[in-house]
Amino acid sequence: MTTPNINDFKDFAKLVDYSLMNNLNADPDATADGIDHDPRQVFSGHFVPVAPTPIENPEYIIHSKTFFKELGLSDELAFDPAFQKVFSADLSVAPLPMHKFGWATGYALSIYGTEYTAQCPFRTGNGYGDGRAISIFEGKFNNQRFEMQLKGGGPTPYCRGADGRAVLRSSIREFLAQEYMHALGVPTSRSLCLYASKTETVARPWYSDGSKSNDPDIMVDNPVAITTRVAPSFLRVGQLELFARRTRDNAHPKAIEELKMIVTHLIEREYSEVDRSLPFEEQIIELALAFQGRLTGLIANWLRVGYCQGNFNSDNCAAGGFTLDYGPFGFCETFDPAFQPWTGGGRHFSFFNQPKAAELNFEKFISALAPLLKEGSSARAELEQVCLGFETAMHAEFEKVWRAKLGLISNEPELFQSLILLMIETKVDYTIFFRELSNIPENILPLKKSFYSEVSQESDNKWQAWLEQWRALVLSENSAEKSEEVSKRMKKVNPKYAWREWLIVPAYQQAARGDYSLIHELQEVLSHPFDEQSKDIEEKYYRLKPKEFFKAGGVSHYSCSS
Repeated sequence: MTTPNINDFKDFAKLVDYSLMNNLNADPDATADGIDHDPRQVFSGHFVPVAPTPIENPEYIIHSKTFFKELGLSDELAFDPAFQKVFSADLSVAPLPMHKFGWATGYALSIYGTEYTAQCPFRTGNGYGDGRAISIFEGKFNNQRFEMQLKGGGPTPYCRGADGRAVLRSSIREFLAQEYMHALGVPTSRSLCLYASKTETVARPWYSDGSKSNDPDIMVDNPVAITTRVAPSFLRVGQLELFARRTRDNAHPKAIEELKMIVTHLIEREYSEVDRSLPFEEQIIELALAFQGRLTGLIANWLRVGYCQGNFNSDNCAAGGFTLDYGPFGFCETFDPAFQPWTGGGRHFSFFNQPKAAELNFEKFISALAPLLKEGSSARAELEQVCLGFETAMHAEFEKVWRAKLGLISNEPELFQSLILLMIETKVDYTIFFRELSNIPENILPLKKSFYSEVSQESDNKWQAWLEQWRALVLSENSAEKSEEVSKRMKKVNPKYAWREWLIVPAYQQAARGDYSLIHELQEVLSHPFDEQSKDIEEKYYRLKPKEFFKAGGVSHYSCSS
């Protein structure tokens, strides 16, 4: 890890390198100064220059010490007045060579493989994009390029008439979740810092105390906040899809040129493994294969840790193959293949349906690349074969992750299927079960820590039979190792500490009253999810969901209101 050496904001600003704005096309109808906040159609160009709207009276909430250190930033920088202003959306103090404006991008929307334009206020698809996410910085840190994006930085031309703000509740969730996923070893965008306004609020629908309603039942005034998320780029499948649609529809004379430009930019930003000396057609095939590998590996990791994206549309699918959108997400506690925390998500985006949702997004990615290859060419045929190979590649990753969770070397589909049925029947806690299983117990008593209800003698017998079969297999397959070593290996993929919404809710409730201590405690716990940690932490965080939180609005389920 890099030794922090940047403690002056002017030195930070010198690292800026706007590759996207320098190499791609701006919207020709955009303003020069970024004062462009009203909803409108954007017909061409890869981005719109936008000056973010500062939040009132910002104060420091939290920053990622881990990520700051990785970037070579001093922790003191988070408290620097200029740094705080810039990452609270006030770019007026940004020193050269930084600009006084950032940029927002447009993208298309496909929901579970079906193209939509209805969400665009103009019904054309030309008004859909970053409505409140504004990138303000791009540069290299230790030879690695990162883009920094404000979530809640005010309206853009894509805002669809909304206020462009994010609330403290959702900002805290996103900040903590991104760093938690990173600690779990899941590819993800990262959290840099979080500032909130001491005076500015916005009204949002939410749930009253004790509400069992599916939909929010009250309006709540929320403090506004800005969390800065960071990634190598924020290019999405939906972005490529937008330019492919424009090419397909002959929307303007430069449509195919702009499609090629953004695909080339994606390769440069995200896919160093693609050989740039190859003919462009062959680069396209390498890109498709590389994205297939990343996406299938990502979804397998989601299944490993119990993560459900909730709304895995093409616009929420990062073209770099990492977790991007932390709005309607959740983590499975009581195991259920149909787990879906977001009230608007539907079964098609549920926990075990995520491989299929990913496949449909991959098909949109492939169809966006297709216009760059001649119809009937061998390269076009090869691209189609890559698309057809997704299901097989996904299945292989699925088997790999389950072997790792179970400590097995071989695939045992019957053993796996019988386990799934037992987990559903018994209503086990997903994280606690696999963590206790990682101890390779001789009987089911330790596993009962994960059971949400008493089980019959018949179920006991089923569990004991399954456990004995699994235990004999895992020990025989790993006979060259001591059981303690197998246990350690399993514990590296099966975390002890899970994201539990009922433990997150008090953190943002207290934060709304000016108490940020629980956020910092959660940051520490979730940054070390595989460690045993202290006895006090175990008693507080390693336990089953209390009965009163089942079916509770804002805890067991929630709208995407943020």
